[in-house]
Amino acid sequence: MKYISTRGQSPALSFSEILLGGLAPDGGLYLPESYPRLSKADLARLRGKSYAELAFEILSLFVDDIPAADLKALVDKTYTAEVYRHVRPGDNAADITPLHALEPGFALLELSNGPTLAFKDMAMQLLGNLFEYVLAKRGEEINILGATSGDTGSAAEYAMRGKKGVRVFMLSPHGKMSPFQRAQMFSLQDPNIFNIAVEGLFDDCQDMVKAVSNDHAYKAKYKIGAVNSINWARVVAQIVYYFKGYFAATKSDDEEVSFSVPSGNFGNVCAGHIARMMGLPIRKLIVATNENDVLDEFFRTGTYRPRKAAETHITSSPSMDISKASNFERFMFDLVGRDAAVLRDLWAQTDAQGQFDLAQTPYFAKVADFGFTSGASSHADRLKTIRMVFERYGVMIDTHTADGVKVGLEHREEGVPLLCLETALPAKFEETIREALGRDPERPEELKGIEQLPQRFEVLPADAEKVKQFVAEHVTA
Repeated sequence: MKYISTRGQSPALSFSEILLGGLAPDGGLYLPESYPRLSKADLARLRGKSYAELAFEILSLFVDDIPAADLKALVDKTYTAEVYRHVRPGDNAADITPLHALEPGFALLELSNGPTLAFKDMAMQLLGNLFEYVLAKRGEEINILGATSGDTGSAAEYAMRGKKGVRVFMLSPHGKMSPFQRAQMFSLQDPNIFNIAVEGLFDDCQDMVKAVSNDHAYKAKYKIGAVNSINWARVVAQIVYYFKGYFAATKSDDEEVSFSVPSGNFGNVCAGHIARMMGLPIRKLIVATNENDVLDEFFRTGTYRPRKAAETHITSSPSMDISKASNFERFMFDLVGRDAAVLRDLWAQTDAQGQFDLAQTPYFAKVADFGFTSGASSHADRLKTIRMVFERYGVMIDTHTADGVKVGLEHREEGVPLLCLETALPAKFEETIREALGRDPERPEELKGIEQLPQRFEVLPADAEKVKQFVAEHVTA
């Protein structure tokens, strides 16, 4: 299995070679040369496997340069009930991602049971173990530079804390995350974790990560790696729970299901797209955005128009306050028939004109063939949905999951199970839960009072050169 860049101007590499690097040298994102296809017999063989067993089977299709016994050991170490223990009352922690039925044909797929209470833990815990394994084999170190709008940062830091040969430098928008999200990251005192609060928005943080990654001399000198969803290992790890959710919601491999996915950077739903390309019977992939509706606009109109910083809304589902969805490029590569020249032209149009428009092209007509549809949610929608789910089903959901539920129900079809991906637990967004329900969400015991812990972070301007200087000083210190 070799991996190619969406921009088509970088050499094909193995899984371990792209694991540590993030962006391809030509500025593109890595994807496998082709997606493995699963037959009905393959699906029948996978049905009933545990999460760890299923993860090993799926990952083995994409990873052929790590010995099978070693890969199995890494997967078994990652996906345990001890790590993913924050399940809802009555659900089974051994399932790792239990399906929580709200009513027949409508369920939450629990993805937020890991140490930081967000779905990012599902891939990040594996990434931490993969990094440590590959670095030890090579006798190397890595300096991870990442950007977060809330949940990626804490998931990466909790996965990488104490890992040999790994330092983490995490950029986040200063003052734009929830107090709980900030505390999760900034209270960590591990010497290999560095938090940088950027005077700007998440898109500024993401742009700076890309700028550093595109400085090839600097990247090589300081051994810069990535854990954002531009990292292919993150995406491939997320494919697993689409299979697990499908098997939990169906009795036969002839059935279809639809997934509603709260979407910011497009990594989560991109994994669903690849699962569908592999042959998983997915009817619809429902892209749910908040007020930052760049993705919804594309799927409705064919126009992709990233917003400027001044146009980006600060919302009560902050992890989706993103106006340039990095992983959208992976889907676009498939949509244009994997023609890298066409994709480069579209991104050049976006750089020059601020947008591209596919409405009158054969490409946009194919969007429905890939199963995509979309919708957007507002703060008022969020409050209404949180109240509805709590009053009708006795279940408390967070703000991002509420976006997914609201948009998912708008696209629900009779006879097709609808699975809404739960992306975080409500404890992370107390202020909005209090506004919606007049009560505080429950917190795991070990996270009570986390906001009162001492916090360690550095405030920097939205300037890639300042970030490079900070990293260089702390790598050589």
